Amino acid sequence: MVASGAGAAGRDLRLAGVTKAFGSFAAVEDVTLTVLRGSFFALLGPSGCGKTTTLRLVAGLERPTRGRIWLGEDDVTDTKPYRRPVNTVFQNYALFPHLDVFENVAFGLRRRGVADVRRRVAEALDLVELGHLARRKPGQLSGGQQQRVALARAVVNRPEVLLLDEPLGALDLKLRRQMQIELKRIQTEVGLTFVHVTHDQEEAMTMADTIAVMNAGRIEQLGAPVALYEAPATAYVANFLGQSNLLRAAVTDRTGSEVGFEVAGRRLRMPAARCPTQSRQLLAGVRPEKIHIATARTGGSPPGAHPNVLPDGVVTDASFAGVSTQYLVRLPWGQELVVFTQNLGVGDVIPVGEQVTLSWEPAHTFGLDGSQDASAGVQTVAEAPRTTAVAAAAAGAVGS
Repeated sequence: MVASGAGAAGRDLRLAGVTKAFGSFAAVEDVTLTVLRGSFFALLGPSGCGKTTTLRLVAGLERPTRGRIWLGEDDVTDTKPYRRPVNTVFQNYALFPHLDVFENVAFGLRRRGVADVRRRVAEALDLVELGHLARRKPGQLSGGQQQRVALARAVVNRPEVLLLDEPLGALDLKLRRQMQIELKRIQTEVGLTFVHVTHDQEEAMTMADTIAVMNAGRIEQLGAPVALYEAPATAYVANFLGQSNLLRAAVTDRTGSEVGFEVAGRRLRMPAARCPTQSRQLLAGVRPEKIHIATARTGGSPPGAHPNVLPDGVVTDASFAGVSTQYLVRLPWGQELVVFTQNLGVGDVIPVGEQVTLSWEPAHTFGLDGSQDASAGVQTVAEAPRTTAVAAAAAGAVGS
């Protein structure tokens, strides 16, 4: 697997058949990938999927049970952590409370006897826009400012690879979103390879050039955020990266350009290119924001505009979320679909109990092998504390 990059200075990072076992448990299993120099790469997955262990293997804090790790042509598998051109930013920042911001950033340079410490620290602090706070102590800074100091301390050493282990996890939602933009800006400006571990889907999609979705120690799928979101290869990826409605379906016909399928007696279609499986039993997927919802009051779509139609749904939940309204709709066979509608006007929210018709474009459908677990990758409330009430309720309904 190869991650795309910007072709900046430095060397590609390569993992070849890397496995890390703790006794009989394999935390990372046969991971092979290439992160091109200068790219922003994200390891995305839930707790326990192996993403942090993979990061620790790259840092040299763990040694692989099998496999090799390379930087360019150099095998660094057995290289001590302090001899690798790699730095790590942790979630807790690990700043020295007795040193001011300047000395925190300068610490590694002074230990290595680097010349021109003052200029390099000033440049690093300017990069994170904290030059004016150089003489403050960490305890006098906000969480976001501390995170920037930790980033400056790592960048000032000019590593070839910067590892970020849930660096925004301790920040509140608004600040975390601001820092996502800042991290991407800094990575673009310095041209370093960033490898970022996160369980936050939005965080990964906002910042990364390439995402590796991990599941049970393996890479489930790797690619650009848009490619993974629009064309998930498995039910796990479809459910974990955003939300998906997965419908049990059976293929009725295939042509060179289209696949026809049936869901509870309703005939629907999708492009053949979006249905790579040859199985007759499908999971037909559609994202919540792709679905149009209509009532007798609001009127339906123009004829032929949304030829995939599921009538006789009933709204079981409606949550106004400002930018959108999020619905749960129960279909006649009992499955509930999630629907997001953008709030473009001052219209009424469709009330619970209202009968509705759902429709969407065939091109927005994707097909997966029907032998998969339709609920794979669905996060529970405990696993995803920031999930909306509608999404949490939908987690129990996917594939029902």
